[in-house]
Amino acid sequence: MSNGNLEGKHMSFSEITANPAPLGLLGFGMTTVLLNIHNAGFFPINPMIIAMGIFYGGLAQVVAGIMEFKKNNTFGTTAFTSYGFFWLSFAALNLLPMLGLGEPTSSEAMGAYLFMWGLFTLVMFIGTLRISRALQVVFGSLALLFFLLAIGNFTGSSMIMTIAGYEGIICGFSAIYAGLAQVINELYKKNLMPLGDVN
Repeated sequence: MSNGNLEGKHMSFSEITANPAPLGLLGFGMTTVLLNIHNAGFFPINPMIIAMGIFYGGLAQVVAGIMEFKKNNTFGTTAFTSYGFFWLSFAALNLLPMLGLGEPTSSEAMGAYLFMWGLFTLVMFIGTLRISRALQVVFGSLALLFFLLAIGNFTGSSMIMTIAGYEGIICGFSAIYAGLAQVINELYKKNLMPLGDVN
C-alpha cells in the first residue's frame, strides 16, 4: 500500500471523528455548578460532588482531552486534560484524609492550589480570544472563580466564598450552554445557539 493511500485513510478517519468539546464542556460545567451550589452555602460537600468530580468532571474531561489530541487541537487537549485532572485532584484532596492517608488540607494550602489554577486559567483565557465569545465567558468567569476561591481560603471570608459560589454557578452554566450549543448546532446544521465564533 502506498504512502498516499495511507495518508488518504488517515485524512478520512480524521474527518469522521466526532467533536469531543461538548463532552468536555458538559463534564466541566455540570460538575462546576454542583460544587458551587455547595460553595454558595446550599449543602455541604458530599459524595455526590466527589463522584461527579471523579467520573464526569474528571474522567470524562480526560477522555475529551485525549480525543482533542487526535483532532490536533492543542488548546482543547491542554484544557480538557488539565481540568479533568483538576477534578480528580480535588476529589483526592477530600478523599485522602477520610482514608487516613494525610491531614486535611489547610486553608492556606488550598488557597495556593486554587491560585495556581487561576493563573493557568487566565493564560488559557488569552487563548479563547482567538476562538469564541462563549469560551471567553467560560474561561474568564472560571479565572475569576479560582481567584475568588483562593482569596476566600486565604482570608477565611465566608462572604467571599458565597460570592464565589454564585459566580461559579454562572461559570458552570456558561460551559453547559457552550457544550449543548455545539451539539444542537451540529445536529440542525444551523447556528441556533450562537457561540460568537471569532474565526
